[in-house]
Amino acid sequence: MRQVLWFFDKYQQPNGSLKNLPYWNFTDWCATKGWKDGMAPFGKDGSSAALDLQLLWAYQLAAELEKNLGMREHAQQYEAAAAKLKATIRNKYWDAARMLFADTGDKDVFSQHTNSLAILTGAATGTEASALAKKIMNDTILTQATIYFKFYVYQALTKAGLGDGYLQWLDIWKQNIAMGMTTWAEISDINNTRSDCHAWGASPNIEFYRIVLGIDSDSPGFKTVKIAPHLGALTHASGTVPHPNGNISVSYEQSNGEWKVSTTLPANTPGYLLWKEKHYPLRPGKNLLSVGQ
Repeated sequence: MRQVLWFFDKYQQPNGSLKNLPYWNFTDWCATKGWKDGMAPFGKDGSSAALDLQLLWAYQLAAELEKNLGMREHAQQYEAAAAKLKATIRNKYWDAARMLFADTGDKDVFSQHTNSLAILTGAATGTEASALAKKIMNDTILTQATIYFKFYVYQALTKAGLGDGYLQWLDIWKQNIAMGMTTWAEISDINNTRSDCHAWGASPNIEFYRIVLGIDSDSPGFKTVKIAPHLGALTHASGTVPHPNGNISVSYEQSNGEWKVSTTLPANTPGYLLWKEKHYPLRPGKNLLSVGQ
């Protein structure tokens, strides 16, 4: 990881922004203005918001990893690099008139990709992130993500508070099923695709558990559990996820104006339920709760 980040460091400018990054810097299979062979748009100065944001996220995750391994000096190095780059991204790509992050410093093209990454990296937070998420869903000037990058788009929308809409976002996967595919496609164009068994199109296989049922790790090694469901219009749902200490099971049932929530956590694995922004502590073993709508 350190060697990979060292490679990208060689192409960073004094403000942290990448310039003239070589090789094939794939982001998504889009064909709108500025996109070429899967690469996001570059500005006249050789920079790209999508690449800067991906590097920012990498620095943030690297800092977290180093910190959890006890490597404080490395963590501080990456935290400083992330802070500098985040400030540069705000100054360079934010378009105050459109209230969007642009794909380049020229501010002539915009995408779901860049704005989703802005939410995921914390370049946009709070009410700004919520407003940005709504624009990601509704603003037609944005280059639309294909089946691969929708994995990140839907993570961003969920982080910004729109996760209850997840089951309404699955049109491409429903089209794949209607076409008779038995594995997910690589690209979104149903007139020019095939069933490639491609991992990057398979995100619902994860997100039914992580977004809809809400089961997720809340600390390194999955030592604690966070359960934050996004059930949308469902009135009941249940499922089980394997865990190093056993299984995590959840069940939700709507009845008489409230929800019956049952969770089972493995031994030595505590957690909490996040329901309507309220925390409910969960013990190892079976937990039964009644919560409001």
